[in-house]
Amino acid sequence: MLILEQVKLKSHKRLIGLHPVVVAATLALIERSYARGVNIVITQGLRTIEEQDALYAQGRTKPGPIVTNAKGGTSYHNFGLAVDFALLLPDEKQVSWDLKRDGDADGMGDWTEVVQEAKALGFEWGGDFISIKDAPHFQMAFGLTTSQLRAGKEPTASQVAAAYIKIGKCTKEDSEVKKDVIVSVIVDGLKVADGVADEGVTYTPARAIAEALGATVSYDAKSKTVTINSKEAK
Repeated sequence: MLILEQVKLKSHKRLIGLHPVVVAATLALIERSYARGVNIVITQGLRTIEEQDALYAQGRTKPGPIVTNAKGGTSYHNFGLAVDFALLLPDEKQVSWDLKRDGDADGMGDWTEVVQEAKALGFEWGGDFISIKDAPHFQMAFGLTTSQLRAGKEPTASQVAAAYIKIGKCTKEDSEVKKDVIVSVIVDGLKVADGVADEGVTYTPARAIAEALGATVSYDAKSKTVTINSKEAK
């Protein structure tokens, strides 16, 4: 049986590039689902415009069923504000999208349990969409349209602080004092990640920064150690 940290590790690559508060909410979702006896895996996180266009072409100009109405630049995945998930099966390798599966035998579908926790954390669920239902999909739109996001608009600091409060990462008083600010991290003139500035400390994804500098990153779950190796070290 996997411990919580092992379950989290199965999703860590799909969290790279997501908005920091979405990362926090997604990790909280994995934790809360685990506490209810349901293991989940994040199958999609940040998606490029090209990847979105390829997905949109499915069922239209390419084989397969239509799975999205969103062209490149019109999905919240393209802006790091959405994730897709699946249920991790007992063999700890395969996943399931069976909405009726009750693996923990508690009388409630595992999928329903995950959706309940996601909504409690502030996620919008794709299963509530009117046109094409997207049951594996969760997003945090912050009231912004994809048109606004394409134009460069971002969630406000107060919206981000409120989201952190909802997922239990800080109290209302903390948010009023700290005033978390979303910052852009630029390496050699190119934006590589978003971070959160809090009382003079900036929190950013280690992998995104390291890889932008040509280094490799590895994580040891047992010792909870992140190792960065530069080209010079090699």
